[in-house]
Amino acid sequence: MDKSAIILAGGFSSRFGQDKGLLPLANKPLIKHVLDVINNMVDEKIVVVSSKVQAEKFAKVVGSDVNVLVDASAVQSPLVGASTGLEETHGEYALLLPCDTPLVSNDVLSLLFELCINKTAVIPRWPNGYIEPLQAIYCTKPAREAAKKALSEGKLNMRSMVDRLRCVRYVSTLVLQQLDPELRTFFNINTPLDLKKAELMFKRMERKV
Repeated sequence: MDKSAIILAGGFSSRFGQDKGLLPLANKPLIKHVLDVINNMVDEKIVVVSSKVQAEKFAKVVGSDVNVLVDASAVQSPLVGASTGLEETHGEYALLLPCDTPLVSNDVLSLLFELCINKTAVIPRWPNGYIEPLQAIYCTKPAREAAKKALSEGKLNMRSMVDRLRCVRYVSTLVLQQLDPELRTFFNINTPLDLKKAELMFKRMERKV
């Protein structure tokens, strides 16, 4: 097995009053939009949630070919979720994604996979230096070790894992913009307004088809 995908879905949104990944958008849950994009891109799909209750809810939605895992730690953070997924991943490379980016770009992800050979990670980076570690590809083994090391030292942010990796390739968002002009791939749903914006984006896309 070569490529895996780990989707982080542990967050409960107080603004929406439910699990964010299960929010409906264009007649299907947010997480299904993400899964549909990566469906033919990876050999293994993993969804990481933070409780057994969440696991039961997501298992009913994502399909039998998706492995739903519960966070190994009661502490909620993207790094904990990433570590949980990396521990169970079989692929040599693992794509890490959040569950709330329904407009994630197939073209962008394909490029990141092409660039990951002989690198420990391929991570998008904005001109201001901000990185997108939750829409990136990692070489599973070194990332797994880096995540464990960071957590053992009490670190909970993704940067703590990334800083422990060598041979990381950063890809400018200016390059990615050639594939995704509006960089909608990074648009995530945090508020009801974001959800409305996403609905409008989908309607515009449907008109173009």
